[in-house]
Amino acid sequence: MAGEATYDKRLHDLEAEAFRTGRTLAEHGEQLQRIGEQQKTAFGNIDSLADAIGAPGDRTIAQRLGTLEQDLGDVKRVLFALARAQGIDPDQT
Repeated sequence: MAGEATYDKRLHDLEAEAFRTGRTLAEHGEQLQRIGEQQKTAFGNIDSLADAIGAPGDRTIAQRLGTLEQDLGDVKRVLFALARAQGIDPDQT
């Protein structure tokens, strides 16, 4: 009888450990998925910058810099709009 209780407790402990391990693996899987999405976004941003700059000889440096300046201006306008939507006046900071 005491052996059965010990066996049942050990089985319960193993089941609990398996559950915790499964939950940990699922959490790690979700984290890996988020990291993959962030990497995909980062590589997309790099590709966009490469497209904006262009291949050497494709456009003059002035043209490539003009494109980057325009893109940065667009980003600045978006960031200012987001700040204003949050109640922050970017002109006052």
